[in-house]
Amino acid sequence: MSYVGPDFDPPQPRRSRRGPFTVAVAALVPGALAGWLVWQAVGNDSGDGGGSGKAGPRSSSSAPVSPSASATGDSKPRTSAIPSPTPSTSRPAASGPLKGKVVVIDPGHNPGNFQHTSEISRQVDIGTNRKECDTTGTSTNAGYTEAQFTLDVAHRMRTILEQQGATVKFTQDGDRAWGPCVDERARIGNAAHADAVVSLHADGSSAGNRGFHVILPGAVNEGAADTRPIVTSSRDLGERIAGLFVRETGSAPSNYVGDGTGLVVRKDLGGLNLSTVPKVFIECGNMRDSKDAALLTSGAWRQKAARGISEGIVSFLRG
Repeated sequence: MSYVGPDFDPPQPRRSRRGPFTVAVAALVPGALAGWLVWQAVGNDSGDGGGSGKAGPRSSSSAPVSPSASATGDSKPRTSAIPSPTPSTSRPAASGPLKGKVVVIDPGHNPGNFQHTSEISRQVDIGTNRKECDTTGTSTNAGYTEAQFTLDVAHRMRTILEQQGATVKFTQDGDRAWGPCVDERARIGNAAHADAVVSLHADGSSAGNRGFHVILPGAVNEGAADTRPIVTSSRDLGERIAGLFVRETGSAPSNYVGDGTGLVVRKDLGGLNLSTVPKVFIECGNMRDSKDAALLTSGAWRQKAARGISEGIVSFLRG
């Protein structure tokens, strides 16, 4: 997702690194991070190690790209003329370690948003303030959209999680004309009494800004928002996803936010502020960087990404 719009404001000025938080992440996945360093050292050309360490926001307010413009020829999400208020639900869960667990996957944006800019521009209450309902999302320079990316990864994750016995629900599956708005996305996870919710995104930052980061909810208690009961559990979920994403994809943590931990805490995102169940966002890479875009548009890499995120969820739910 680009850092503009409802859940896309520029990150706040970086605070000094909090030692215990970073130590917790390092302790969680030392093998995974060490593996990435070895992988980096042997010369894989997808890591540049030369980030400026500063966020370089890029607006996604330019003319949106139609979801029919796929850079990979993968199957394209479908849209319909009438929004559906009901989240997409998986097939009956199989037996497995996650039987009885509910996972909600929130594919960021909707392929039809670009045709409904007036609808997604309306303001909604996110507790701390009001923001736009949603945005179109970003895309690679070649036109592969964030909405296509998130739906593809969501479908791959659903298969993996269902095989573990989980019941999987989507906030949208390209089966409504636009939306849902960020507040409704949160309500879908809450109404499902989800054991874990993950919102899938890809960033739209400046070229040279690379890597993934997981966004965790900060402690908010204002208006309709009260994240205090889910801050600790969401952090646990996010740390596990970050570590296993590194292990499965070989991708480095972001070089422009998160101080190299791959973790960012924010209090300005409606999808997190209004959640009453453990929830995180993941920015899987930067679509505006050519090296990250090469990964994001690779079906093989998206399978690795889906596996890493799913294994993080499994680890969290199994304790």
